[in-house]
Amino acid sequence: MKQKVALVLSGGGARGIAHIGVIEELESQGFEITSIAGTSMGSVVGGIYASGKLDVLKKWLFTLDKLKVLNMVDFSFSKQGLVKGDRVSGRMKRLMADTQIEDLRIPFAAVAVDLVHSKEVVFRSGSMYEALRASVSIPTIFTPVKTDDGLLVDGGVMNNVPIDRVERTPGDILVAVDVNASVPVNKPAITKKEEKARQSLYRKKMLEFQQHLRGSGPKSSGPNLGYFDLINKTLSLMTHHTARLLMEKHKPDILIEVSHESCEMYDFYKAEEMVEIGRHAASLKLSSR
Repeated sequence: MKQKVALVLSGGGARGIAHIGVIEELESQGFEITSIAGTSMGSVVGGIYASGKLDVLKKWLFTLDKLKVLNMVDFSFSKQGLVKGDRVSGRMKRLMADTQIEDLRIPFAAVAVDLVHSKEVVFRSGSMYEALRASVSIPTIFTPVKTDDGLLVDGGVMNNVPIDRVERTPGDILVAVDVNASVPVNKPAITKKEEKARQSLYRKKMLEFQQHLRGSGPKSSGPNLGYFDLINKTLSLMTHHTARLLMEKHKPDILIEVSHESCEMYDFYKAEEMVEIGRHAASLKLSSR
């Protein structure tokens, strides 16, 4: 009889792609995932897995290079966020049809935060698209999702490893995956070819992107930390601290950790590498049980 698993997937941008490798390793070792809760990228991977389309997401991610990632950035002129996120949402809709969360094959929960009411919002029913778009709305980067009386942003603001939001069943074990862990980078041997022309154009586009971000932020004569880096580091520190506190209160049976230094938040072109990093981290943890 297979061991049942209640799986919790953290946010972490491109590092969240490692969740795919973790899921594949769990299944290859005979575990049965019976419920999932996720935040931000963890909600994307978890929700698409629950929809039975994880292979479709993986294949698409593996096609991404640096230019394709940049081409998904649609700048917003709103003061609420630098990126509208419409291109990403559009791509998601081409990958899979929208579905009602309550109709998924296993219980699923996606976590967002309502800034107006200062509270978590847990999606356990309703549109999968709407839940995922809200859960990945990183403050000041992606424009928030408006509701009738609220404003929804990335769930990582309050609960980046939603260990207290996953549905439990008798006999299951609680497995949490944190892709923002303060552990050494453990990368398996893997290579990825990059064309020089694309590299050159990528540097040009990335410089333009960084200049746009710098122009949106405050000027400072202090330490050399750009606006984009400031947001990234602030969110990482905040989410890591709150996740540690929550996991001390709700201890998982198995905690699989991926280093926060394994890749940058927007390095989605490193998908193949991140899947293998996740698989490797899961394999090491499961073999030590």
